Amino acid sequence: MSACTPKSLASSGQKPIQEMCHPLGAEEAVLTPSPDVRNITSSIGEKDQILPNGTPVETSSPSSSSSLLNRLQLDDDLDGETRDLFVTVDDPKKHVSTMETYITYRVVTKTTRVEFDLPEYTVRRRYQDFDWLRTKLEDSQPTHLIPPLPEKFVMKGVVDRFSEEFVETRRKALDKFLKRVADHPVLSFNEHLNSFLSAKDLNKRQGLALLSKMGESVKYVTGGYKLRGRPVEFSAMGDYLDMFTQKLGTIDRIAQRIIKEQSEYLAELKEYGPVYTTWAASEAELQGPLEGVASCMANCSIALDELTQDMSGDFLPVLREYVLYIESMKAVLKKRDNVQAEYEAKLEAAALRKEERPTVPTDVEKCQDRVECFNADLKSDWDQWQNNKTQDFRQLLTGMADHNIQYYEKVTAGDYWLMLSYVHLIQVVVQGAKGSVSY
Repeated sequence: MSACTPKSLASSGQKPIQEMCHPLGAEEAVLTPSPDVRNITSSIGEKDQILPNGTPVETSSPSSSSSLLNRLQLDDDLDGETRDLFVTVDDPKKHVSTMETYITYRVVTKTTRVEFDLPEYTVRRRYQDFDWLRTKLEDSQPTHLIPPLPEKFVMKGVVDRFSEEFVETRRKALDKFLKRVADHPVLSFNEHLNSFLSAKDLNKRQGLALLSKMGESVKYVTGGYKLRGRPVEFSAMGDYLDMFTQKLGTIDRIAQRIIKEQSEYLAELKEYGPVYTTWAASEAELQGPLEGVASCMANCSIALDELTQDMSGDFLPVLREYVLYIESMKAVLKKRDNVQAEYEAKLEAAALRKEERPTVPTDVEKCQDRVECFNADLKSDWDQWQNNKTQDFRQLLTGMADHNIQYYEKVTAGDYWLMLSYVHLIQVVVQGAKGSVSY
């Protein structure tokens, strides 16, 4: 599967009334619309729809939000033909040994780049391999924004890291991480990414990587020099990240509360429906309508369970990913500030020294070049991050709306049949009372 293949959601178009079957009836009742209804429908389709303000409405608009989502994804992937590196993370497998238990993922690469010896590679990697790759990218490309990885550690006893749900959520996050790196105009040409995608066995040398990272941190220490001030554009970036963090935190708390309430309501529904099933077994006269009520409760439970899983499996992970993304962006901003502070400190030191030739020392010029390199790379990555964020949240919110539409369509149809079941139940009870039948 290529990196740019859009995933379509199930259509949310509601079934026509002709296709709906009464849960209490043995045969499907076919309803035919009256001529008046057909005339009204045809007249609406023939006329151009116009809003109250005079704006014409396109009559060929998507019939559901899922078709709109597919159209948006197609627009985002029109540049797929210009790509020459496609990666996919799939097929998680559990490995059990005497020393440890872990999960590996298949990484499939397809490319036409001359840097690779073959057009296609298939390797297996575990989480720590992805972590090694990200560390190497941070060390070798300190001026660029490195996409975040999903959090490694989980609370034991709270989340089973070998459960199917957790492994699939992590697989999606690792797949997104690798796709973002492969789509980056600079990171995708990194030699460590090449090794990660093509080498059967990685020579990770984690200890040296850790020392390299510590050395990178020491290199940016500026001897207590205080930065005079960020440029306005980078200060605006920092302010935006702080604001965005607060917004995501609020949305995450509300989403968590909604999922909790939905889960509690779902548990009640699962207990409520079987009551009518057991009741129907002891009441022959009421068996039909009681089983209809139980069936409607079961359908509502299934619909609510699907909605809750979609929200916890699709919505929340995106929020968490962007929280980690913000941390990565702030780290790059801090590195940029350290380089600027180092440049200002060296520039002041050079100005204090009374030199015969009014020339800028070479180390100051090199430091200035680093600042300019940081600024250019950070601006470029910021623009790309904003574009990715716009696409991700557009698809996220459109998908969430589509899931809610599907849920309410199912629940609304269930409420209709539930009402009919209650009416039938009342009729049976009333008729029994008239016939002096005791319940």
